[in-house]
Amino acid sequence: MAPAALAYVTVAVAVLAAAASAAVTYDRKAVVVNGQRRILLSGSIHYPRSVPEMWPDLIQKAKDGGLDVVQTYVFWNGHEPSPGQYYFEGRYDLVHFIKLVKQTGLYVHLRIGPYVCAEWNFGMSQASALGLIMSHSRQELIDRSGFHLFLLSKISANSVIFLNPEVNLEQAEMQKFTTKIVDMMKSEGLFEWQGGPIILSQIENEFGPLEWDQGEPAKAYASWAANIAVALNTGVPWIMCKEDDAPDPIINTCNGFYCDWFSPNKPHKPTMWTEAWTAWFTGFGIPVPHRPVEDLAYGVAKFIQKGGSFVNYYMVPPIVYALQMSLITKLLIEISSESSDTTFQYHGGTNFGRTAGGPFIATSYDYDAPIDEYGLLREPKWGHLKELHKAIKLCEPALIAGDPIVTSLGNAQQASVFRSSTGTCVAFLENKDKVSYARVAFNGMHHGLPPWSISILPDCKTIVYNTARVGNQISQMKMEWAGGFTWQSYNEDINSLSEESFATVGLLEQINVTRDKTDYLWYTTYVEIAQDEQFLSNGKNPMLTVMSAGHALHIFINGQLTGTVYGNVEDPRLTYSGNVKLWPGSNTISCLSIAVGLPNMGEHFETWNAGILGPVTLDGLNEGRRDLTWQKWTYQVGLKGETLSLHSLSGSSSVEWGEPMQKQPLTWYKAFFNAPDGDEPLALDMSSMGKGQIWINGQGIGRYWPGYKASGTCGICDYRGEYDEKKCQTNCGDSSQRWYHVPRSWLNPTGNLLVIFEEWGGDPTGISMVKRTTGSICADVSEWQPSMKNWHTKDYEKAKIHLQCDHGRKITEIKFASFGTPQGSCGGYSEGACHAHKSYDIFWKNCIGQERCGVSVVPDVFGGDPCPGTMKRAVVEAICG
Repeated sequence: MAPAALAYVTVAVAVLAAAASAAVTYDRKAVVVNGQRRILLSGSIHYPRSVPEMWPDLIQKAKDGGLDVVQTYVFWNGHEPSPGQYYFEGRYDLVHFIKLVKQTGLYVHLRIGPYVCAEWNFGMSQASALGLIMSHSRQELIDRSGFHLFLLSKISANSVIFLNPEVNLEQAEMQKFTTKIVDMMKSEGLFEWQGGPIILSQIENEFGPLEWDQGEPAKAYASWAANIAVALNTGVPWIMCKEDDAPDPIINTCNGFYCDWFSPNKPHKPTMWTEAWTAWFTGFGIPVPHRPVEDLAYGVAKFIQKGGSFVNYYMVPPIVYALQMSLITKLLIEISSESSDTTFQYHGGTNFGRTAGGPFIATSYDYDAPIDEYGLLREPKWGHLKELHKAIKLCEPALIAGDPIVTSLGNAQQASVFRSSTGTCVAFLENKDKVSYARVAFNGMHHGLPPWSISILPDCKTIVYNTARVGNQISQMKMEWAGGFTWQSYNEDINSLSEESFATVGLLEQINVTRDKTDYLWYTTYVEIAQDEQFLSNGKNPMLTVMSAGHALHIFINGQLTGTVYGNVEDPRLTYSGNVKLWPGSNTISCLSIAVGLPNMGEHFETWNAGILGPVTLDGLNEGRRDLTWQKWTYQVGLKGETLSLHSLSGSSSVEWGEPMQKQPLTWYKAFFNAPDGDEPLALDMSSMGKGQIWINGQGIGRYWPGYKASGTCGICDYRGEYDEKKCQTNCGDSSQRWYHVPRSWLNPTGNLLVIFEEWGGDPTGISMVKRTTGSICADVSEWQPSMKNWHTKDYEKAKIHLQCDHGRKITEIKFASFGTPQGSCGGYSEGACHAHKSYDIFWKNCIGQERCGVSVVPDVFGGDPCPGTMKRAVVEAICG
């Protein structure tokens, strides 16, 4: 054997030996790290949805919030934009991200996929696959079923996959990319047995539901995916989420709003929740969802009390299952079923550029997560979960030791008791009643339990935490004006045709033509009108009807905008129908079709159409109806401004810009600006605009659409009872997204270029830069609020209010204070029947002029008990300045 070959074999054997003695294993109770069972609390942070400059702070806040693990997907189409061409820089520097997690002292759960869904354009499938599949006609794909299935699966691993050895190309691509990621992690020493932070990996993503529909071929594919993962010898356990028949040694896991019902498919596997959904995604045209932290904490505590040992907070699922099925029924040529991808995000982030999937997924991927889109703490969600994590960790020795003994305490109340080998006793007291408080007797003591809540007792005596009693600060964020802009404009040429334009008979599917290189495709045809047409004299203009698969459409007749229509999340299809003004002779009908993100989940992506598919008809002529569907159409991919790269400094300098035109459709705007002072997160207020895209210094901020007002039901949000994505919504009647995150790291001190393409005709003078800061801070704490400070000693701390402004800001005003029975919520408090008249005094004394302060919730502090025998609360609203 040659020396080089011998050296290779020696290294390979060493790697195998090291992995074989893996420091991460599992048993039925938990993941085992270095011989120790662990209760692991995790949070999703998607590295491309923020910028590298934000990563250290996000990871540190995850650690400060009591997490052990950072979970992330690996974004295939970002890392391999074309076959064999890899990119691991900037926002896609995966190795740097993982090393930062290690430096912070946390573990990593690496979800390689490579299909991940995640409300990302085409679900993270390799981008080049789209071009391959679109290079063949629909009939070719149907006729050549083997090749059809390869291309289909290359677009999405969550598609029908037959293990035909002659057409196994997609699987080869998937295996190649997965192997590349694993090899990269090994070469960088990032698996735990190498001293790195990676303790878990994931292959595929929520493939199980497709097996119900596809049967044995899909099951064979899942088994193949599991086998290639295990063969990579990572030395850490692999998981498959929502995969009930995941083969040994792979762990099947749960995703959902609640997972206390879940058990793994084998008794020797731990109970793991890979996606605890913090809320729901934001979509254009729908209300913004929120999940009360009381319910989220209840779901997590309920899972732990049932024996769960791994919880990961993820953002939000894309579309509810029933809605997915509805969409499929409407949109797919072939009958197929849908799987939803949902998780609980700890930091959601931003869908920069054109990365948002859907269609109609918004640019903001905030997800109502504990750390908001801008990297700021969302309070009280972050703080209340931090306290939950502390309480769980206090109980860890008993939780990992054995199974709970469950005892009924009432009709809807129960106790789950764990005991360790050393005699430690831990109890979870649950009240499942959705309406009423309960008073229960447990272990010789009486305890009050709010409805729909769990209390945690790390010694079976002392309540240190209740999921429904939120004592943490409530922060109300505000957007402060930071500057306006001086604009110039450039009109998009509606009838401009480049050398790449082409003509053909009939209508073509949009993504088939654009290959997703742009959101825009022009469909242009010409209509001859005779001099004797009656409508020319009677004024009854003909009716143009255009039917489209989506997602938005502008109709121009002889260069004039005639109408705009668009679909929605539930049904992206649309129809334009309107009277059009034509003249004798040749008339030009130009239709600009616009995509708003590609599907990120489901089967048969190649059948999820976009663009004008017809019929296109003209009614009211002498001949009656004229069908334009099968006449010659000219196609222009993209906008002239895109070809000129007007979003870049060099491209924007190549044309002459004029004075800004207000409310002019298809208009480019540019402005130069200096970076605002300070370090607060920045955003653009786009409320005066309609729909379009934004770039700063050549980098894509994303799609904006404040003109699409949210339609739905908004109202009072009650944490009690099962949560779903429509339970707690806001923004009804307003823009689904008004503000668009601008990373400070993308800015230069001076001379920054802002470019906007406006489709509808908004008013750019209303655009402003804003800073995101904390406005009001509130707290609402009862006399008997549980506390973990010195809970097991005589110095047990009674309930206390803690207030804190952003770094560098101080409390300047006490807007409201009351100790008694106050009413309302943060921003709208009022005194109740019971009120201590010296309620303000202690807050003025302790808090004014301070960045942070504390006030104990006991009657003496407020000048005495204003209503003996009544349970009282201290409520305060302060202003940071």
